[in-house]
Amino acid sequence: MSHFCRGGCMRPGTSGLRKKVEVWSDTQNYVENFVQSLLDTAKQRDPTGKIDTLIVAGDGRYYNNEAMQRIFRVCAGNGVNKVLVPKGGIMSTPAVSAAIRDLDGGFVQGAIVLTASHNPGGPREDFGIKYNEGLGQPAGEEFTEAAYDRSLELVSYSSVTGGPDVNLNADIGTTFQITPSSLVVIIDPFEVYINSLKSCFDFDMLRSFWSRNDVSILFDGMHGAGGPFARRLLIEELGMSEDALMRCNPLPDFGGCHPDPNLTYADELVKKMGMAPDGSADESIKDLTVLPTLGAANDGDGDRNMIAGSQFFVTPSDSLALICDNWEAIPHFAQRGGPNGVARSMPSSAALDVVAQARSIPLFITPTGWKFFGNLMSSKELFDGKDYTPFLCGEESFGTGSDHIREKDGLWAVLAWMSIIANANKDVPANEPVVTVKDIVKKHWKKYGRHFYCRYDYEGVESGAADTLVDRIRELFVDGNIAENAPSDNTGIDLIHAEEFAYEDPVDGSKTSKQGLVLQFKNSLGDTSRVVFRLSGTGSSGATIRMYLEQYEKDSTKHDESAPIALRALADRAISLVAMQEITGREKPTVIT
Repeated sequence: MSHFCRGGCMRPGTSGLRKKVEVWSDTQNYVENFVQSLLDTAKQRDPTGKIDTLIVAGDGRYYNNEAMQRIFRVCAGNGVNKVLVPKGGIMSTPAVSAAIRDLDGGFVQGAIVLTASHNPGGPREDFGIKYNEGLGQPAGEEFTEAAYDRSLELVSYSSVTGGPDVNLNADIGTTFQITPSSLVVIIDPFEVYINSLKSCFDFDMLRSFWSRNDVSILFDGMHGAGGPFARRLLIEELGMSEDALMRCNPLPDFGGCHPDPNLTYADELVKKMGMAPDGSADESIKDLTVLPTLGAANDGDGDRNMIAGSQFFVTPSDSLALICDNWEAIPHFAQRGGPNGVARSMPSSAALDVVAQARSIPLFITPTGWKFFGNLMSSKELFDGKDYTPFLCGEESFGTGSDHIREKDGLWAVLAWMSIIANANKDVPANEPVVTVKDIVKKHWKKYGRHFYCRYDYEGVESGAADTLVDRIRELFVDGNIAENAPSDNTGIDLIHAEEFAYEDPVDGSKTSKQGLVLQFKNSLGDTSRVVFRLSGTGSSGATIRMYLEQYEKDSTKHDESAPIALRALADRAISLVAMQEITGREKPTVIT
């Protein structure tokens, strides 16, 4: 029997429970207690009342292997008959989702995923555990709240002792008998996932186009779980050279880097793509022929993506809108006449909205968190409701995906862009300049207008200060009198409306509140803009305040300005109104992307 740490220390955030490594390793029975809470909740929700088959996989960060050995024993103690673990213990989050859906005859009931996603790794950094349910989707709020409630009442866990550890590097197919009725099986981490991608894209066409001498790709794995999958996909399946890869060997500390694919943390890729730190062109580079045609990066667990062309950064919101508008280039959509539904998180820009409206595609705007897309994708499958598949969705936080799995998928987004570029060049003779990422995006802006967009992250803010800031915005602007509390000033940028985003799920009717504070502005020319404030739920300590800035511009002569520059006046006005520096002590954001 082990007594549990009380006081709310195991409440999952947006995507699982994330804490510093020492919390997991040094707090007595911390791993066992949390996993017991997950298993109790999963058993309660399963129609059979038991869990027979689970996947346990991780992103390879520090403490991954040690935690796995403890989890195997808790699973055995709880009567789990079969635990499937990838060779090496490492599997990207999208690959886990694919495996849940298709492995072992479809009888996998869920997965315990060891990841803190894009957070740093190492002895003093972050570790996390999340649960994915039987369709491959991240556990929803009902599950995570039930698991949290269970953790508060838990006074013991079930485990087994004795016997050797599981050799995670054993050959595929090797089994380890933990108890007479519970075994661990080493599985191939790649096959099911690669097959799911093959169902979405024309690999023969991609192999042919990207073998041309005038196009190239550079993929940055950021030493995360996605690196080996990129090697399997780009090198072994599509025939590219090793020059297409950088940092694709997983490391427990991600090589000392922060595995978050954005302009700040993927700075090495940014330089190699000929960009300045803000994503604009590095004017010192004169010979553009030496630059890759397409650049991309993954995060720690392989579900996020950053997309860039030579000297050109594509925001995640623009990327999502462009994939939607170019669905004919992607067989997953083209074979069924296009998407039957698209969705974005509320903080993402409205670039997707204008495309969806123009192309008569149902649009959904959800809170941040991939679990909210899961219900929409599984509306028919899970609830016998309307079928929105094929489905496209994405978040401004560098997440993009479709209904082939139930997680965001970094490599899926890369293949989508490879397909869009190939399609844009299908009639271009070999001796003519290729249509570039920049050409494709600027053509899109000319047709639909540009949504200037960027995000300010204030990381590691003291939690009390972050709460004070949010309370101030709510009190003064959402509930208060805007005219009195936000009078006009010499900037000419006036606050005209404020609201707090809430969501009612159109599939199951569940309601979610307090999902972001939205401030709408109007400038002296009558143009409107938007600023969203939200506390991130993906950190392990302190708080991250995110400020999202968006301004629409139809005039194509104004589209070339850098987004951070175009939005600077709006940012300064919003920061002043909410008293960011006064409350948090921060003179500038940690990251602008």
